[in-house]
Amino acid sequence: MCGRYSASKDPARLAAEFDALDATDGHAPPADHNVAPTKDVVAVVQRHPRDEHGTPDPSTTVRSLRVMRWGLIPPWAKDRSMGARMINARSESAATSRAFKSSLARRRCLLPADGWYEWRREGRHKQPFFMTPPDGHSLAMAGLWTTWRDPRAPEDAPPVVSAAVLTTEALGQLAEVHDRMPLLMTPEHWAAWLDPDVEDPGELLVSPPLELIGSLELRPVSSRVNSVRNNGPDLVERAEPVVALDEPTLFDQ
Repeated sequence: MCGRYSASKDPARLAAEFDALDATDGHAPPADHNVAPTKDVVAVVQRHPRDEHGTPDPSTTVRSLRVMRWGLIPPWAKDRSMGARMINARSESAATSRAFKSSLARRRCLLPADGWYEWRREGRHKQPFFMTPPDGHSLAMAGLWTTWRDPRAPEDAPPVVSAAVLTTEALGQLAEVHDRMPLLMTPEHWAAWLDPDVEDPGELLVSPPLELIGSLELRPVSSRVNSVRNNGPDLVERAEPVVALDEPTLFDQ
């Protein structure tokens, strides 16, 4: 699964990395090393541009950065609280899920991340790990997005744009920490994944190559990341692993 991640790059750097236009209009969230559900995040989308009348141009598409709320709120939801439970979508069942199938067919995105956190039980304790590429490049987590209108808001109020991270079975060394992981998209698949005219992306819902998984650093980090109130670059720094006090030690044997 993915319940917390780090996203510290500014829109200009992300725009260059993902070959996208910055359409965040100055609303991009600041660097966040402890991104939690319901926070605003930057996503990469590709859409047909619209003219002043709202008519899309089917002959071309534009890739851009947009601000979204993490936690997908289905269009039929009565209120936005449902989004807190929709931060992840299982890639194996998204195509048949009432909440996600429409987005999988027509509204896909990428969620850039420095890396993500998972927790592995160590005796009575849970040790947090930060999964990150050592070369500093962003990971592209496959995502789904949609819009939701608050039925109690004025008619001219803008809709809430929200997103979920697609997950898949953990592979290789990642399976030693958790049984699920974000579905990571490699650059050669970005265009097809983001293409709004591809309505059946099933062949793209495949696990990333083992070379990518093997290249990731599984870094033990401080338990300070456990609290969403904590933030800052120190959260992703290597820390001494928690000692499992209820596990036998050399002196107990």
